Amino acid sequence: MSRAKEDISELCAQFYHQGWVSGTGGGISIREGNRIYMAPSAVEKEKIKADEIFTLDLQGNIVDRPQNPALKLSECAPLFMAAYELRDAGAVLHSHSLPVMLATRLARTEQSIAVLEWTELEMIKGIADFGYYDTYQLPVIENTARECDLTAQLREAIISFPRSPAVAVRNHGIYVWGPTVSRAKTQAECIDYLCQAKLLMRQYSLETPAYV
Repeated sequence: MSRAKEDISELCAQFYHQGWVSGTGGGISIREGNRIYMAPSAVEKEKIKADEIFTLDLQGNIVDRPQNPALKLSECAPLFMAAYELRDAGAVLHSHSLPVMLATRLARTEQSIAVLEWTELEMIKGIADFGYYDTYQLPVIENTARECDLTAQLREAIISFPRSPAVAVRNHGIYVWGPTVSRAKTQAECIDYLCQAKLLMRQYSLETPAYV
C-alpha cells in the first residue's frame, strides 16, 4: 500500500484533534509520482483508514477507489487539482481552522481579491521564501454554497499571489500546499498561528506594523 495513503489517514486523525477537520470537514491530498491520493468526502476524518483513500491520475481521473461504495471523492478535488497544476504541489491540505475562518473576516477588500497581511512576526519565517521583515499576503476568496464552485476563484488567487502557498476562503477555511506533505503541514501550522496572532492583536489593540 502507498505510504501516501497511510500519511493521509494519520494526518486526518491529527488534524481532527487540532480542531481543523471536525464534523466531516476539511480534506487532505498527496501526490506520489504520477498518482494523487485523496481522502473521501463527507466522512469523519479521524476514522479514515488507509484503504478508504481514492487514487487519481495527474488529470484528476479516478484510477482506484475504496471497496466501500458509499464513499465519494472529496468535493475539494477540483481545488486540490488546481494547486497540483498551477504550483506543482506535492501535497494540498484543506482545513476548517477556527482562527483562520475568523481572521478571514478581517481581510482587506480594497482590491479584487481580499488579503490578510503580516510582517515582523517570527512565524512568517515558516512560510517558504519569507523572512521576518517581509510582508506575507494571504489571499482571501469569497465562499460559495458548494466547495467545487470555489475553483475559478481559487485559481485566480493562486495566479495573482504567486508567493503565497495558501488561499483562504472567507467564513470557511483554507487551502495550503507545499512540495512535500511535511512542508504543506508546517506552513499550514504557521499560517494558523499567524491568524491566531492577528485575532489577539485586534482583541488587545496591540500596535503592529501589519494591517489588523
